[in-house]
Amino acid sequence: LNVGCFYAISTLLNRMIIEHYPGEEVNAGRIGLTIVFAGMAGSLICGLWLDKTKTYKQTTLVVYILSLVGMLVYTFILNLGHLWAVFVTAGVLGFFMTGYLPLGFEFAVELTFPESEGISSGLLNCSAQIFGIVFTIGQGKLIDKWGTLAGNVFLCSFLLIGTIMT
Repeated sequence: LNVGCFYAISTLLNRMIIEHYPGEEVNAGRIGLTIVFAGMAGSLICGLWLDKTKTYKQTTLVVYILSLVGMLVYTFILNLGHLWAVFVTAGVLGFFMTGYLPLGFEFAVELTFPESEGISSGLLNCSAQIFGIVFTIGQGKLIDKWGTLAGNVFLCSFLLIGTIMT
């Protein structure tokens, strides 16, 4: 669910930014780049933390909660007219949502042992792609009909479900 939401945000980011900040196409791309760089740092730091502590469930839950909080803040910051705040919030969102990837894969490997890592990773990746497609289509339709707030609340609801399930 988390990664599916991330894929939807990444796919529809330009559309969301342009709706609230017309003429900021270049900055929409830079916000996407900020998400990528922050996500790289998040993946590395979260992976190192998990290797050091071996606290799979606790770390996964904390990062999931922080992804939800980041998405909520992004949802309500987007329309305030402060592009710098969108940059910061998108960076935090990228850090935790992408930081979740190594945690989710590693936790799944631990939960499914002695099955092969390839099977659990493959199933997780496949499900993330499916959720990404469904969320992108769903969020896109909501944005068309009711705006970015409705589309982002849609994703927040699934992040909440994922947090509860974790």
